[in-house]
Amino acid sequence: MSQEINKKLFEDRKRTNVLSVPEQKFISYLVPRIPKWVSSDGLTAIGFVGSVMILGSFLLAEYVARPLLLLGIVGFFVQWYGDSLDGRIAFYRNKSRKWYGFALDIVMDWISTVMIGLGYVFYAPDDFKYSGFALVSLYGWAMIISQLRYRITDKYTIDAGLMGPTEIRVVLCAVLLAEVVFPGSINYLVIGICAILFVINCVDTKNLLHLGDLKDWEEKAKKNEKTPAHESEV
Repeated sequence: MSQEINKKLFEDRKRTNVLSVPEQKFISYLVPRIPKWVSSDGLTAIGFVGSVMILGSFLLAEYVARPLLLLGIVGFFVQWYGDSLDGRIAFYRNKSRKWYGFALDIVMDWISTVMIGLGYVFYAPDDFKYSGFALVSLYGWAMIISQLRYRITDKYTIDAGLMGPTEIRVVLCAVLLAEVVFPGSINYLVIGICAILFVINCVDTKNLLHLGDLKDWEEKAKKNEKTPAHESEV
């Protein structure tokens, strides 16, 4: 039964991230247990609350006490819960709205990214604040690549190889924990994450352009096949 649920919930997308198998099993376990009065939009709202918690953890760490950054780890879990289950519960209940859900996901993902980056900007000292801007910009670049890949291939994937949103959340939780234990480490870890994202985005952009080129040649070949022989000789 659980295998049937798992197949139904994830038939619309291909996952390549490291944690895909345990994550999908956990989601398949959670979905049937969500109360009927909790809607897909309600779960999206829960995910947004998680983003607010992350932003709040940075503010509390800056103006109250650094250990309050740990609230952000809870926020990331709440964000994962809402973001991962909102679309899956719609599939499970046969109430999926493909383009509505797609549009809402993209908008909320961007808002959440900006809120996290803004939280770090409040927390970071001096010129390290620019790293927050860079992080948001690079993640935005990754989002654009994802949408363009979908447009070109008609296959929606949210992963960049072995890394997906869940892995990124895990990494960011580790960064928050490291900052509590080793104050100041977050500033250099964020720079490292930005460097890695830059390399990944460059590689993904190159692959995206290759896919676009192949799509162009494919469309030209189809167009030539439809063109009558006497017209092509003119």
